[in-house]
Amino acid sequence: LDGSLAGDVGFDPFGFGSKDEGTLVYMREAEIKHSRLAMLAAVGWPLAELFDKTIANSLNLPVALTKSGASPSLLNGGLEKIEPEYWVVVASIAGLAELSSQEAQEEKGKDYTPGDCLFDPLDLFPKDKAGQLEMQTKEIKHGRVAMMAILGFAIQEALYSTPVTAQTPFFFTPIWN
Repeated sequence: LDGSLAGDVGFDPFGFGSKDEGTLVYMREAEIKHSRLAMLAAVGWPLAELFDKTIANSLNLPVALTKSGASPSLLNGGLEKIEPEYWVVVASIAGLAELSSQEAQEEKGKDYTPGDCLFDPLDLFPKDKAGQLEMQTKEIKHGRVAMMAILGFAIQEALYSTPVTAQTPFFFTPIWN
């Protein structure tokens, strides 16, 4: 770890990234992918708890939440309510993302940046190197926080058997109510 990657502050007490450059890039790639999923989940988890029942009822679909109203998870249970087709779609999308990432690696060669999957439809990624490093640092830091948030959601709901939105209503109710 030499500070060349975004978000690298030299902290690696278990030595995951210090074996060789190939391992470091592989681990960073995994961290970025998990970060992106966690950022989506940190938004989706409470939204599901708030709106799943309303949406499911209006579309005459079964409610996917647990009996307590919590989002389905390994610790909460409820994953059996999720249709197998959903998992097929999720796995397919993940496979497409992996193919896109592999394509980017082959296309860019040595200039490849971990996490680049050639997807920027709004052209938000800066063109200059300093701007790119800043954007990547923000992404990895937000992703790390999101991974901790999801861990917190799962543990809270498992320990207290209530939805995270019910435990912290001040985050999830409009101020005008």
